[in-house]
Amino acid sequence: MGAAERVVRAAPGRQTGGVTAGVQAAVAARVPGAAALGLLAPPSAVAVPAALLADADWTSARLAALGARYASDDRRVLATVWWYSASSVLLTPVLAGLVTGRPLSARLADTSVALLAGGTLVAATSSAPGGDTAAELRDALAEVVDVVAAAGRMRARPLWAIAADSLANRLLALGRALGEERRVTALAAPLAAAVGPPLPVPRYVDVAGVRFTRRVSCCLLYRLPPEPLCTSCPRRPAAEREVLLEDTAARMR
Repeated sequence: MGAAERVVRAAPGRQTGGVTAGVQAAVAARVPGAAALGLLAPPSAVAVPAALLADADWTSARLAALGARYASDDRRVLATVWWYSASSVLLTPVLAGLVTGRPLSARLADTSVALLAGGTLVAATSSAPGGDTAAELRDALAEVVDVVAAAGRMRARPLWAIAADSLANRLLALGRALGEERRVTALAAPLAAAVGPPLPVPRYVDVAGVRFTRRVSCCLLYRLPPEPLCTSCPRRPAAEREVLLEDTAARMR
């Protein structure tokens, strides 16, 4: 059995029901650096159903584990940091399918996520062709955002903003990998508009010839010391952010 057809199973008692990587493998084969982008799970990772992301008990356990790692009991911060990472992983397969012309399902029921031993999400796998991408994304995001908001004892709207930034970031990364940055990032606004409110429309900014996501959300990672503010954080003064992005652009060229 080849790697493309290998069945990835969850831990005992929480199996994915035989999800295969075959459908997504055709997409991953078209994307340089697919593994680094989270389209191929590392052999050491454990696959679980993506539906667990919308499970209240499972999500609370993930936040508790994150809190233990950072010695924090701020549920809002922990939920925000968790979702900033999880949303990026969850969105990658459907966006990769979109940009390569081989649509993949965004439905939680058709998706598995891969976790490392410490509980970090590193990849996601869609096991079915896509249908209505915007509708599937709307439903999947709504299911998970509501659960994460409840677990974090916070409003849902900031989590939707994080999803918009994750969508923008993933399309930017995929565009760079494919060498088609402008074409791929141009998909962000119409896709978000089709998903509809409360998902904000993603934005980009070009600095010194390099495109970056113009973020509308804060990941709150700086609230978990010793993490600093992100370079593109909207909490930074605009002038300071511009200087930092110019420096980053210079190092990327």
